[in-house]
This record gives sequence, C-alpha cells and structure tokens, in this order.
Amino acid sequence: MKFSQGKIVNLVQGSKEWQDLRAKRFTASEAPAMMGASKYQTRTQLLDQKATGLVPEVSEHQQRIFNEGHRTEAAARPIAERIIGEDLFPVTCEDDEGRLLASMDGLTMLGDAGFEHKLWNKNLVEQIENEDLAPHYTVQMDQQMLVSGAERILFVCSDGTENSFASMWYERDEAKMKALIAGWAQFEKDLADYVPTEPEQPKAEGKAPDALPALSVQVQGMVTASNLKAFEESARATLANINTDLQTDTDFANAEKAVKFCKDVESRLDSAKENVLGQMQTVDEVVRSIDAIKEETRQIRLKLDKAVKEQKESRKLEILQSAKQDYDTFLSSLDVGQYMPLVMPDFAGAMKGKRTISSLKDACDDLMAKSKIEANELAGAIRKNLTLLQGHEDYRFLFSDFTQICHKPAEDFAAIVKSRIADHKESEQKRLDAEREKIRQEEEAKANKAAEEKAKAERIADEKARREEAVTDEAAQERKQTKAESAPKTAPRDPSTSEIIAVLCQHYGADRGTVIGWLNNIHIQEKAA
Repeated sequence: MKFSQGKIVNLVQGSKEWQDLRAKRFTASEAPAMMGASKYQTRTQLLDQKATGLVPEVSEHQQRIFNEGHRTEAAARPIAERIIGEDLFPVTCEDDEGRLLASMDGLTMLGDAGFEHKLWNKNLVEQIENEDLAPHYTVQMDQQMLVSGAERILFVCSDGTENSFASMWYERDEAKMKALIAGWAQFEKDLADYVPTEPEQPKAEGKAPDALPALSVQVQGMVTASNLKAFEESARATLANINTDLQTDTDFANAEKAVKFCKDVESRLDSAKENVLGQMQTVDEVVRSIDAIKEETRQIRLKLDKAVKEQKESRKLEILQSAKQDYDTFLSSLDVGQYMPLVMPDFAGAMKGKRTISSLKDACDDLMAKSKIEANELAGAIRKNLTLLQGHEDYRFLFSDFTQICHKPAEDFAAIVKSRIADHKESEQKRLDAEREKIRQEEEAKANKAAEEKAKAERIADEKARREEAVTDEAAQERKQTKAESAPKTAPRDPSTSEIIAVLCQHYGADRGTVIGWLNNIHIQEKAA
C-alpha cells in the first residue's frame, strides 16, 4: 500500500501487542477526549490514564457492544467497498515520529480513502442525514487522515445490512489537522507536568452518621424506664463526628445525608417528647434532655445545610480562581509581551450546569486545554510576524497598529507588510518627484527672471547708448553748424533738377517717376494760370 504519511504497523487489531502499542501512543480514538469532545471520557481522565497506564476494565455489557460493533463492521465493509469502488483493508498506522496512532476499519490500496463504521444509532443516523457530525466522531477521523494521509473517509452507521445503512463522506481539512497537532502538543506538555489523582471512586452517594439507638421513655407518675442517658451520649458522640469542612464530592454527599439524618433525629425526638407529655403532664428532666438534644441536632443540621451551600459555592469559586490564575501564568510564559490579547476564557460559563466538584474541575480543565491550544497558535503567529517585521526595521513606523494586526495569519500579515511598504515607496517616490519638479520650476523661474533682468538691462544700456550717441551727433551737428556759421559766407547756388527730385523722393518716400509726375503737374498748372 502507498501512504502519503506515516507507516503501517503489522499488528492484529485487538491483540495484546496492539493493546500495548496503543498504551504508548496517542490514538485516534483518544483524540476526541484530548480535544474535550468525547462523550465517554474527559480530558483529565485521559491525562490520568496516560500518566498511570491504568485503563478502565471493560464490563460484560461493554464487551457485548464491542463484539456487535465488530460483527456489523465486517458485514458493512462489502457495502462500503461498492460505494467507494475499491477494496478496503483494516489497518493500523502510525506517524513517522512514532507519536500518533490510528486504527482504521478500512483503507484503500492507494491510501486515499478510508472507512469508519459505527453501530446503528438513530441519533447518529440523523447527524449523517444532516451531514453534521458531532466532534466526537469527526476528531477521530481527522487523526485517521492525518496519520494515514487519506483525503476522505466514508463514515457509516449500520447494523451490517443495507436496510439499516447510512453513510456520508468526510473530507480532509488542513485547518483541523493543524488544530489536532497543536492539541496533542499541548496535551504532551500537560502530561509532563501532570500529577495523577487518587484512583477514581464511584459517584459520591454520601453516608449518613451511624444510626442512634431507639429512644424509649415510659412514665407513670415518674419515669419508670428510660435509655435517655445512653441515647444522649450516643447522639452527642455521633454529632461530634459529623464533618463540616467540605472539600470533595464525597464530603458534600455525606453532609447532605447528615442533614437528612439530623432532620430524622429531630422528628424522633419530637415524637418521644410528645409520648412523654402524653403519659404525664410534665417530667422536667426528660423534657429538658430531649429539648437539649433536639436543639443540638437542629444546630448541626442548620450548620451542615448552610455549609453545603456556602462551601460548595466556595469550592466552585476556588476552582474558578485557580483556573484563571493558571491561565494568567500560562500567558506570561508565552513570551510575546504586550502583543498577546489578555482575553480570559469563560471558565464561569463552562462551569454552568455542573453539579459535582469533579465535573466543575473537568469543565475548567477542558476549556483550559482548548484555550492554551488557541493561545499557543496565536503566540506562534505573533512570533512569526515579529520576525518578519524585524526584517523591515526601516519601515517599522508604518506599523504603529501592530498590536491590532499582529495576530493575523503569516500570509495575511506578509501581504499587509508588502502592501504598506510598496504604498509607502510609491508615495515617497511621488513626493520626491514633486519636490524635484518644484525645484526645477523654481530654478526655471529664477533663470527666466535673470534672463528678463539681463534683457532689460541690455535694453536700458542700448537706450542709454543711443541717447548718448544722439547727444554726440547733436553736439557734432552744433559744432558743424557753429563752424559753418563762423566760416566766410558764399552765395548759394541753385539746385539741379536731379537734386530737387532726389530730395523730394527722400522726403515723401516716393519713387522718381512719381515725383517727376508731380513736377510736370506743377508746370502745367503754372502755364494755365
């Protein structure tokens, strides 16, 4: 056969060798008790069994049920094979570490599908029809798949016939595998520290105080016969031996019985007193003794009745406080500092409806185990996330809310880290680009302003130069004119026709032909005049 995990153990199921191996391993049938989901065994009882090696004896009634279960399982296997379409082989598997064991009613040759059979039960059939199995059944199959590597198991409830046969497929769930592994890891830790309790006793029924002798008083004008003194001594000795310091379930049961005993004694004393008074108007000594014994009995009864109520509540509170303190101590040992949510499990809720001391402790122990498993898993996630964050110390400021997100699964937290760092880098790049663009614009504005100022300065300089040149030309003209005026004057000559035309062309910006036309018109007009 081929298995994806674990290995086959070549032992016959039910043999002594098989039983011995089961005592050394954590088995699939024990997994529901370890997870606090078993209908037949508490987690504390399983711890006690593993610590002491003492396994409860199987009664004749239980053995008959087991035998019937084996018979119907064998009869149902061929029906299951037709549903699966493959042969099934009963096998026992253990994991590679030699810690976990799983005995399977059937497994296919390739090890991908299994078979689990339960004796016909109407309540279980209803669960199958609704495809909603109780953890008592599913946890066992989780371990079977964890150890064997199977992907699914055909869960069957039958009497070995097709007429009374109900089945459903139960699929592998990796999250449940992970929870199971964590559960056994915590169980191992608890087992290492576990101190076995006293051997489990039958349910506390309580024992009444020793019966007092029958009280007999006869009077005839005087007391003629009485065992009152002996009765009184016996009563006082018995009442003195009644335990009022209640600790265990047996103590409480005994106290409740003692309360009933005291009520009976009071009633008998009342009857004796009435009998004496009926025989005689007054017998002072007898009456006083009866009243004294009755009152003492009454006080014991009242004290016990009050103690049962108060001390049972006190023990309940003591168990509750002890559980809370143990859980606080456990949280401190996880070493994840302020990042661990300080949420106290609802131990008080778990204790509701529990009537005995042992059931109150079992309820707290089961919840404690579940809470430790969850806390260990959460602490592991926090440690992984802290390690991941330590690799990005430069960006630690992006995770001021780490306390709120530190408990997320590693993949989810890694995605958050990647996303925030990427967003920060993108934002930082945009900021740097914006700063560079601002600097470029400022430098460009400075350059433009400098160019404008330079151009303006050049214009001013050019204007100044032109003005200075104009002043220079004007001064030259004045000097020339002054020189001309100071030079000897000669008679002006008449300009030539070409000079006149040239001056007119320059003055009016006209061409030579146009000017000549003007002059001809002037000549014609003068003739006409």
